[in-house]
Amino acid sequence: MTIIKSEVLPLFTDDDLVKVRQAVRAWMIEQEFSLVTQTKMVTASSELGRNMVVYGGGGCARLECLNDFDRRGIRVIFEDQGPGIADISQALTDGFTTGDGLGLGLGLGGAKRLVNDFEIWSEPGHGTRVTITMWK
Repeated sequence: MTIIKSEVLPLFTDDDLVKVRQAVRAWMIEQEFSLVTQTKMVTASSELGRNMVVYGGGGCARLECLNDFDRRGIRVIFEDQGPGIADISQALTDGFTTGDGLGLGLGLGGAKRLVNDFEIWSEPGHGTRVTITMWK
């Protein structure tokens, strides 16, 4: 797999979140993904970015355009140095919420279902990294 291009965007504020969503959509359009696929990736990115801003204290989103032989993809890696997630299995469970009502209500599990590939790493006290990828 080859990374064709990449860009790192800060993700600390609502304005940063808007810029990440806009960049994800622009990259998806550039790679000629369907409108439905664009919407799924932007929605997942919005949920994960919101989680990072609200719970992780902010961090960065790294966008990567991928070429893997006969397919192209867009990968977004969300990474923070926040408190981490103590129980990833619970956080991925439908209906799990912290009750703040600020997100889209999808949670990590919903974001996972929207994309082709989903990876999560988290360690309490050391932060969280979530990687999502859509393939064409």
